[in-house]
Amino acid sequence: MNILISTSSKEPLFQQIIDQIKQQIFSGDLKEGEALPSMRLLAKELKVSVITTKRAYEDLEAEGYLISAVGRGTFVAGQQPQVLKEWQTRELENELEKIVIEGKKIGITKDELLELVTIYYEGD
Repeated sequence: MNILISTSSKEPLFQQIIDQIKQQIFSGDLKEGEALPSMRLLAKELKVSVITTKRAYEDLEAEGYLISAVGRGTFVAGQQPQVLKEWQTRELENELEKIVIEGKKIGITKDELLELVTIYYEGD
């Protein structure tokens, strides 16, 4: 598992961990049943508090991404393809909401935003 923490980011450390673990699940880098490092080991590797990794793991478990088994560890939960796509869509909607809010703050119109989306969508 490869997680990079940015201390200069405005995003809380636990949220950076959550986002990167989700992304690795979505991309297939982390697969169903795969064991994650212990909270202590991950905290040591990332040079963050165990409380930070505990919060990230607990939030991911509450959302259904991880399963913890006492004495065994923390594992990637099984996702059916349609459930995984739903989670990915929800994450995309959250990001889109942030973009729309930021666009409104700087005065971008709906048409300008749609034009930007079209440009980026067709660019790949």
